[in-house]
Amino acid sequence: MAAKMWKSAAGEYYRSWSKPAFTRALQKLLPELSIQDIKPGGAGVRAQALDNRGHLVDDFRFVNTEGMLHVCNVPSPAATASLVIGREIMRRVELGTSAHA
Repeated sequence: MAAKMWKSAAGEYYRSWSKPAFTRALQKLLPELSIQDIKPGGAGVRAQALDNRGHLVDDFRFVNTEGMLHVCNVPSPAATASLVIGREIMRRVELGTSAHA
């Protein structure tokens, strides 16, 4: 993945160190935003799953092992609180299936 995504990673690093570059990137989504609107804040890192071919996995992955259902690649804490996801987990536990979402 690193070999394929190095340009994207370099851009992320650049925008994280350059407030003007970060502002310009945000202005593509919110044109009226100014550099004065940007305030320092914390940053987080979320692990991102890759499939066997090195492509990013953008959704939950459900994996069964004996007596357990593993919910992998959770995109956010809010997603884990989703009633829809809760119902899907319950359905999979009841069926004992490990198919991907």
